[in-house]
Amino acid sequence: MSRADRVAGRLAEPGLDALLVTDRINLRYLTGFTGTNGIAVVGPDTRRFFTDSRYVARARAELDGFDLQPAPQDLRSALADGWPEGALRLGFEDQHVTVRSHTRLRETLPGRIELVPAGGLVEAERAVKEPAELEAIRAAAALIDDVYAWLLGWGLTGRTEREVALAAEDQMRARGAAGASFPSIVAAAENGALPHATPRDVPIPGGTLVTLDLGAILDGYCSDCTRTWATGELPGDLEALYATVLEAQVTALDAVRPGERGRDVDAVARDLIAAAGHEEHFGHGLGHGVGLDIHEAPRLARGVDERLVAGNVVTVEPGIYVPDRGGARIEDLVVVTGDGRDVLSGTSKELTHVG
Repeated sequence: MSRADRVAGRLAEPGLDALLVTDRINLRYLTGFTGTNGIAVVGPDTRRFFTDSRYVARARAELDGFDLQPAPQDLRSALADGWPEGALRLGFEDQHVTVRSHTRLRETLPGRIELVPAGGLVEAERAVKEPAELEAIRAAAALIDDVYAWLLGWGLTGRTEREVALAAEDQMRARGAAGASFPSIVAAAENGALPHATPRDVPIPGGTLVTLDLGAILDGYCSDCTRTWATGELPGDLEALYATVLEAQVTALDAVRPGERGRDVDAVARDLIAAAGHEEHFGHGLGHGVGLDIHEAPRLARGVDERLVAGNVVTVEPGIYVPDRGGARIEDLVVVTGDGRDVLSGTSKELTHVG
């Protein structure tokens, strides 16, 4: 069964006749199209795809199972015609469609077509990876392991955070990546207390922790891996902080298996960190899904009742962030298997000292 067939099979429950797909990543997943201007309509017996003259040749080469319909550059205008007779409930990706776009859609579509918010149908399919997708993500993760190995030999101390981040991204591209899957994070000393720190033009000092959060896009798929290294001997509080994060990360990894709820896996790490006196220093969720996008379903976080299933790819990334002092985060990329999990990130998590 194709991806589009599976999505079409989800339409009956919300009472939809078809789904309008406008998000670029969802379009790529469903159709194979890698251009930047496309719209698809998916129904039980409908596979329509629209793009403009700039991408017609690409669409002919990439589309799988969809009928190509060339359209003006403003693709919405092509939706005025070609619908079956009678009333029709058309789902749209409300998490991606702006109010203005919705208004223009309503003005374009025949009045007998009802627009129904229906976001998340494609994302639900994307959350369970196919074998080829898992291989692509595995390759992207291995590429980042190679970059970490290069950085370990290149050294950190005395280089600026920004210099290290740029060098890491250059190394990704030299190894075949299309680029970074998110802005690389390199955060030393007090900057490490910011979970999404921006690399500074400040030299990395000795005797502190440095958090490096890196990911690459390879063949369209993302990877994500964080390591925190020491630039020499650490003060006792920072060494203890790192040890707590490592214990929480390894313990949470062992909780990743099919059937576990996102909030329960999150609690494994969160309770351990809280017991060490750092409850207020771990504010973000434990992890998120990774695939064609760097943040996608499922999530490991407080309040998430969704259960893991085989084929999910998630991060496990607890951290402790002490304001004005520093922080540490350790993150692995993980595939949920039939009876547990397979860790894709291979770089050592033992406290690593780097010059």
